[in-house]
Amino acid sequence: MKEDILKEILNRGVENVFPNKEFAEKLLKSGKKLSFYLGIDPTGPSLHLGHAINLRKLAELQKLGHKVVLLIGDFTATIGDPTGKDATRKSLSVAEVARNFKNYKKQAVAFLNFSGKGAALIRYNSEWLSKMNLSEVMKLLSHMTVEQMLKRDMFEDRIKNARPIFIHEFLYPLFHGYDGVAMEVDGEIGGNDQTFNMLVGRQLLKQIKNKEKIIIAMKLLTDSSGRKMGKTEGNMITLSDSSNEMFGKVMSWTDEMIISGFELCTDLSMKQVKQMEKDLKRGVNPKELKVRLAKEIVKIYHGENAAEKATAAFSAAFQKREAPLEIEIVKIKKGQKLGDVLLRQGLVKSKTEFSRLVAEGAVSVIGSEEKIKDKDFKIETTTDFKIGKKRFLRVNVE
Repeated sequence: MKEDILKEILNRGVENVFPNKEFAEKLLKSGKKLSFYLGIDPTGPSLHLGHAINLRKLAELQKLGHKVVLLIGDFTATIGDPTGKDATRKSLSVAEVARNFKNYKKQAVAFLNFSGKGAALIRYNSEWLSKMNLSEVMKLLSHMTVEQMLKRDMFEDRIKNARPIFIHEFLYPLFHGYDGVAMEVDGEIGGNDQTFNMLVGRQLLKQIKNKEKIIIAMKLLTDSSGRKMGKTEGNMITLSDSSNEMFGKVMSWTDEMIISGFELCTDLSMKQVKQMEKDLKRGVNPKELKVRLAKEIVKIYHGENAAEKATAAFSAAFQKREAPLEIEIVKIKKGQKLGDVLLRQGLVKSKTEFSRLVAEGAVSVIGSEEKIKDKDFKIETTTDFKIGKKRFLRVNVE
């Protein structure tokens, strides 16, 4: 294997490699056909850019001739992954899970090849987890201590804040970890927020099968506050978004996200990414780079022609001052009151302030002459709003 390819696999977008990069390098250079997997719990109806980061890495390994598996966590999704949660995650029904993963393969085709020689496999962890009897579950539990579980930051925080930890939340890392045992893999890809779960899997594979496993923990796509861009946080870009939606959402990202966006979400070389980082430090207008970032991302999922059209449409809207180049975006359910949405987003300080702005004619729909005249105005369709002179919000209605 060429050194530059190996360097790309183990460094680009990578937060950590376990047990270490030296072990991973040796295995990848051995010439053996290895097996790697990425597990995704279908907790929403669409994959998003966070998933795409991991899919890109899995695709790199597939192109080198390794066996890759996209594992749908249809069983674990019914339990609910507690990772990063200060409250118990809602469990999903089998029917909800099935509806959610319906389009995953079609979206993953943007990265993985599911046909021909070396085709990627799709598997479901209900294949083995739903068939475990109580004796097998008890044997699995014996591989981990309560002390190990309680060392997780999120569980420590729950105890500190007097919030409950349910027993089934302890089971999740073990079931997640057992996936690698059931498939006897050589490696796993996942976001660095899944490091604990992946390390549990590494421990189980070593203890049960006496086999070492590589873990490639990927960086997360985070906003300026450090929150993961994902479904729970409501700030994600899904792979089912239209080209214009994708473009607009990227343009709402903060300047601090530009370089990580290029590294994690585009096909540009790291040499190009490093050059843009230097350009930013030298004073290049961040908006120019953000436009390029949005265009590169849209191109991957909708093609170059759609990316050009989305760029032109956004530019035209900006030049006509129908909307600012950067606009905050929120997703809501149909029928919510505009005043309540603005208050939640911190764009007004109180309902009284909102009522005053409405009375003054200072709340309007961008792109038309319509002024909001009703303080109880309800949002029925996706709309861009202007509040006062310098506040803007795009409301995407589900």
